[in-house]
Amino acid sequence: MAKNKEEKTNVMRTLEQKKIAYTAKTYPHGEGDAIDGVSVARAVGLEPEMVFKTLVCKGASGGYYVFDIPVEENLDLKKAARAVGEKSVAMLPQKELLPLTGYVHGGCSPVGMKKQFPTVFHETAESLSQVAVSAGKIGYQVVCDPKDLMALLRAGTADLIVE
Repeated sequence: MAKNKEEKTNVMRTLEQKKIAYTAKTYPHGEGDAIDGVSVARAVGLEPEMVFKTLVCKGASGGYYVFDIPVEENLDLKKAARAVGEKSVAMLPQKELLPLTGYVHGGCSPVGMKKQFPTVFHETAESLSQVAVSAGKIGYQVVCDPKDLMALLRAGTADLIVE
């Protein structure tokens, strides 16, 4: 059997299933390397404000939350907690990411996690015609309309970044 020239990730299959148009982008990476988001943006030819990283946090109540913010920004944990109605949230320890989401650090996507968690995008996503998020694997990104993506994830938006 011939190897499909374009490897499909679960994220890509999910988007196709839900009839959401996307463009797959790949970038070179070393085995096990997580490269920083700004380098990823450059590698796939997009402005850093269009490329969103997916961060998973645990709330004081024990619930899990997904935050997507532009790659060059930092998550403001107080704003994030407010956005989801928690007293506080903390970044999920890296070793807990794979068992919880099914994704490795550097390849975490808001689409297709083992379980759908409440998801919030930084408010700038609403004003963009396209955003890129991880396709669920290091070296792969998907670019699509943020409105379609947020509708699929039932995601809200809020100001989430450190000023």
